[in-house]
Amino acid sequence: MWSPVGVYLLIAFGLSRVRGQCDSTSPYRTYDGRCNNLQNPTWGAANTPYGRLLPADYGDGVSTPRRSKTGTDLPSARTLSLTLFNEQFMLDPRTTLVNMQFGQVVAHDMGLRAGGSDSVPCCTNGRVVSNPSRRCYPIPLPPNDPITAAGGGQCLDLVRTRSTFDVNAAACSVSNPAQQLNDATSFLDLSLVYGNSAQQNAQLRAFVGGRMKVENRNGTDWPPRHPQSGTACTLRLSTDTCYLTGDERSNITPELTILHIAFLREHNRIAGLLARQRTLWNDEKLFQEARRINIAQYQHISYYEWLPWFLGRDIMDQRGLLQRTPDYVNDYNPSINPTTLNSHSNGAFRYFHSAIMGSLSLAQESRAITGSLNINDHMFNPTVLEQNNGYTLLTRGMATQPSARTDLSFDPEIRHFLFRFGKRFGTDLKALDIQRSRDHGIAGYNAFRQYCGLSRATRWEDFVELRGPADYQRLASLYRTVDDVDLTVSEFFERHIPGTQAGPTYHCILMEQFLRTRRGDRFFYENGNTAGAFTVYQLREIRKASMARILCDNSPGVTQMQRQAFQQITDINPLQLCSTLPQLDARFW
Repeated sequence: MWSPVGVYLLIAFGLSRVRGQCDSTSPYRTYDGRCNNLQNPTWGAANTPYGRLLPADYGDGVSTPRRSKTGTDLPSARTLSLTLFNEQFMLDPRTTLVNMQFGQVVAHDMGLRAGGSDSVPCCTNGRVVSNPSRRCYPIPLPPNDPITAAGGGQCLDLVRTRSTFDVNAAACSVSNPAQQLNDATSFLDLSLVYGNSAQQNAQLRAFVGGRMKVENRNGTDWPPRHPQSGTACTLRLSTDTCYLTGDERSNITPELTILHIAFLREHNRIAGLLARQRTLWNDEKLFQEARRINIAQYQHISYYEWLPWFLGRDIMDQRGLLQRTPDYVNDYNPSINPTTLNSHSNGAFRYFHSAIMGSLSLAQESRAITGSLNINDHMFNPTVLEQNNGYTLLTRGMATQPSARTDLSFDPEIRHFLFRFGKRFGTDLKALDIQRSRDHGIAGYNAFRQYCGLSRATRWEDFVELRGPADYQRLASLYRTVDDVDLTVSEFFERHIPGTQAGPTYHCILMEQFLRTRRGDRFFYENGNTAGAFTVYQLREIRKASMARILCDNSPGVTQMQRQAFQQITDINPLQLCSTLPQLDARFW
């Protein structure tokens, strides 16, 4: 894996070495995303800076967090969370929790903040540490905080993302604005399953039959145990489980872990099918073909089943993100940079955090709910999945339980008690999102409004896309100017575009990102103009993929599922036997 210094030097010296290493005839994408674009080999590669729609907005123009246009500090992120958001919890009667959870998979696949796992405490036991690191950026707590005031808390912990500023500062050369580094590839390539480098991938492969490593316990395949489980997870007993996967965040919550495991098992299931069809293929051929099919199914689910709910099917049709053809689409454009946008990964895409549920349902095959788990009791400890049929019960529950609505309400478990690990309180995900956007120098809402074709506000009354006067009055009571409003705050106040789940500014950012993600990916599954492209017949098999089928094929004990697993069970989306769902036919390979 390239170090941040190495990446910076590659950028600075014209990337000549990387260009010389690209093989245009290879049918398979690299693990780190390099050479997807043959003219610009680092576009979308791991360990390169996030992209920008607008120039970075820093307090000092170089690296310090964004400030008010008056030169003062912006309101505390925790104060904004407490004042502008609430816990008047509303369920979405149309979607299941799989919808929200798949979104976290997509977010992790496209973005991993560099240095996010660094052990650099900035705020311990509610107190700012003495001699804090330069990367410390703790969130101040108001003295009247309803959760933390009784304990005298002063701050919530936050460590700044590693950036080009850190590289330049080490070299005693600081001039250009800091750009945060993304340790993941920008592509929808299941890097969270396969890893973001060849070295990481080698640790995850069995090198037999094209399979990924698994450990079989009680007749079921599980990811291998993490060799540094004590640091990767929060274990209570020596027998607790912590998994090694392609992404260090896979153990955060049980249902995120379930989707990691489902796509891992899907790889091995496909490899097994191919091995029976192609007895002369060696391990490498079986592995790469299974990986390619697994990624293609995932891309199909992402664009044709999941994204239309958020972006609107009609709008996606108009913009060419959905194609109605039995053949190739061939909309790859080598001039489009697919690099994950900072304002997407660390701004607009965090909008859907309000859909998280703090209580996870357990369901029988009849979908009768038999219990629930508190999400914080199992953070970074997925042991429950291997106990008392937990994996199967939670999978059914996730496909039955409604998501929360994407609105101003946040579950208290993620607004006050996130990562509490036995303590009286934890942290606040909404406050973290706001603080992180400032850390990354993401421009304010007003600037993005203008970028997205809305009029730039000069007074509070100009925010006509908000739901009403009460909204901009609340913002005016906390922010000093219209230019100060954080992107990660205003997203919740915009009225949704009809047929979508986002207001105009956020829809604009999300649409721009997913257009780039598709059209800037030379290996996107519907492209027939690259080495090793799927045949038209194989492409038709890929298009049978569904989230329901992924869950059915990789969840022992689950024998029925609604065809649209992201949507609630209804008369028009009833439970049906898994065997009746469309399934890929490996004979076409």
